[in-house]
Parts: sequence; C-alpha cells; structure tokens
Amino acid sequence: MSEHSAVLTERTPRVAAARKLLRRAAREDTGRFLLEGIRPAYDAVTRAEDDPGAVTDLFVTEPVADRERDLLIRAREAGIRTALVTEKALAGLTDTVHPQGLVLVCRQPRADLPPQPRLVAVLVDVADPGNAGTVIRTADAAGADAVLLVGDSVDPSNPTCVRASMGSLFHLPVLRARVPDDGWRRLRDAGLALVVADGGGETELGPATDDLLVGPTAWILGSEAHGVPAEVAEQADHRVRVPIRGRAESLNLATAAAVCLYASARAHETAHETKPLDPPR
Repeated sequence: MSEHSAVLTERTPRVAAARKLLRRAAREDTGRFLLEGIRPAYDAVTRAEDDPGAVTDLFVTEPVADRERDLLIRAREAGIRTALVTEKALAGLTDTVHPQGLVLVCRQPRADLPPQPRLVAVLVDVADPGNAGTVIRTADAAGADAVLLVGDSVDPSNPTCVRASMGSLFHLPVLRARVPDDGWRRLRDAGLALVVADGGGETELGPATDDLLVGPTAWILGSEAHGVPAEVAEQADHRVRVPIRGRAESLNLATAAAVCLYASARAHETAHETKPLDPPR
C-alpha cells in the first residue's frame, strides 16, 4: 500500500457503514458481516478469488506486515477495496479489547444442504456465539457437510461467532431454521437420521453405535444450560449419551460436539475400509 494512500478515519462513510454491521439488524438488512484477523482473512480472500463480491472491503492499520502486504495484493487482484485506517477507526469495527489490525466486510455465504449429506451438526437454541463458532470449526474439522442453527440460536455472522469459527464459515454451509419443524423437515428430506446427544439417552456412544452412525446422520445438540428441549428429543430417531467415566457432571458443548461428530466420522471410515470389493465381472 502506497505511503501516500489516504488514511480513513472513523467518520469516513465507508468506515461508518461498516461499523453498523456490529448490529444484527444491519447484518440482516445488508447480508454482510465483519471478519477480523489474518488467518480467517486468507480464507475470505480465497473465496473472493472464486466468487467476486464475497468480500467488498478490507481495512488495515499501519504498519503493514509482510503477510498482510501479500494479502492486500491478493485482495486488490480479487476486486476488493482496500484502505488504510486509523487505529481508532479499526477499533470501532470490532468488539474485541485488542483488535488484530485487520477487518474485512464480507457477504454472507449462500448456504444450503449439499446433495446426499452424510453428516450435519445441528445446534438448537444455542445463544452463546463463542460456543456456536467453535462447533462450526469443529464440524469443519470432522468433515461434516453442514451446520444448521435452529430456533433461537445465535446469528452465525455475530462477530464473536465469526472469530471462533476461524474461517470455517467459508468451508462448509452454515444454515438457519428459526422454525424448528422447518429444520427437521429439511434434514429428513435429505435422508438424515435425527440423533440427539442427550445425557439421559437410552444408547451409550461407543462401538455399539457404529451401525447406527454409519448412515447419514444429523447430530442434534442443545445449549450447555438447558440441553436439547424435550419436544425436540421426542422427535428424534435416536437419543445417544456420551459416557462420563470420571466425576465430571457433563461436557461442554464444543467438546460434546467433537466427540459425537468424530464418532460418526470414524464409523464412516471403518465402514468404507471394511466394505467388500465388488465381485469380478
């Protein structure tokens, strides 16, 4: 970036418009959200290289580090507007105490269930954005096909959720279903069995559940405070409990999600490895 580039302040219209995206209403009205940090920024710019308009603006403070300079070059080539901003202006674009010096304005990714999904993580009434973002990242790592947020769950473009997802919002579809019955219908229409993670479930997660999990599965998880609502658990095909071997009362949401999703991933891999070869023609 040229040393003679104008430095934008918090009053510059572009910065002021971006700052409004800290509010959920503005994100819903515009279909855009803020993303902070160098690692997720690379994922966003990579998406913009294949999908023009996926990122509209990149704001950065001086001094510009080498890796940020490389990102700025790629961003410009992808048609993204880049600008130097004051530290005060950038601080106004984030809700963190110590901003990372880089904020992007991104278009909310278009999301739908892929054809024939094998594994989907479902969050019901999960209001904590850090938990939701971590589950999105975990689902991405476990090879899930999508994440579905149901009912009164947090907006996935909430800045805290975006940070916790660490760029995974750009790796797999993240969908919303404010009316729970709409979500269950979409999952069943896609051929997924509804499996609730429930501490009181009749089946214990382990080798005995491999036959259950080898098929297309939607793992349904609730908030840490309240779990999965009873009316949701009643609609599920199966209720599975994660075994607690020690004296801990329970697992936190992200850990429980990791255990369940990786159990499904292992069941899929094991089934693939043991599938008999086709007979010779």
